[in-house]
Amino acid sequence: MAELEQSEAERLQVRRTDYARQICAAAGIPPGSEIEAALATIPRENYVGPPPWRILSGRGRLRTTSEDPAVLYQDVLISLGGEPGLNNGQPSLHAVCLAALDLKRGERVVHVGAGTGYYTAAMAMLVGEAGVVDAWEIEPDLAERAKANLAEFSQVEVHASSGAVGPLPECDAIYVNAAAAEPLTVWLDALKPGGGLLFPLAAADGTGEMLMLTRKTGTEYAVNFLGPVQFVPCLGAQDEHAGRALQAAYRRGNWREVRRLVRDDTPDESCWLSGDGWWMGG
Repeated sequence: MAELEQSEAERLQVRRTDYARQICAAAGIPPGSEIEAALATIPRENYVGPPPWRILSGRGRLRTTSEDPAVLYQDVLISLGGEPGLNNGQPSLHAVCLAALDLKRGERVVHVGAGTGYYTAAMAMLVGEAGVVDAWEIEPDLAERAKANLAEFSQVEVHASSGAVGPLPECDAIYVNAAAAEPLTVWLDALKPGGGLLFPLAAADGTGEMLMLTRKTGTEYAVNFLGPVQFVPCLGAQDEHAGRALQAAYRRGNWREVRRLVRDDTPDESCWLSGDGWWMGG
């Protein structure tokens, strides 16, 4: 029996290692990265509930079910149960995002919308035991699951509340996994100089672009749009007026020409989108 269990564990580890390599290749990450090592180590089956696992299409519809954990090691969405649309996220997208954040050992990271903690675990491995990961998850059941799943990581604290409400701790990076119609003041305030805020800039329908903001000075942030994404809405970050303004800005186009976010109320002629005390433009 022990030999059979060992054989199954070895089979899964081979699959996990291949998966990590394939995901990083799809994300454009060079072989041998720390992100690849993290994905090759973390057992995804521990973060997506018990079998049978529900594998979803890119639009969130049920594609198939399976009790074989090997099927989890693909670039696919896995349902987390509960509310429609809640899933474990597309691994290649999250790999792209983690590479963009470029986390270092000893850094402090805020993860908003941590779900059951799979990508939180990856961040914990990237910052190491000298780092800190504060994970916010507003859905009580998911937060409890995340606490259990992440218990082995002493550098992680799970907060069962909204990451859209301040204050947040001063940090080197913020990774938001729910759609916001605007960059929230609490996120901008929490970033150290040089720190990065990565979140889906999208109205309530969840469709938009992944936006990276890097704090250059006290009031100015560099802007980089990484590509189109679709996430569930972030509660507390979906003001109706902001959503309408964002949708109008996307219809106008030209977001690829946006280079900076400035925190003041005097936008110049390059302004693409503005909100309360901030604007983005060329």
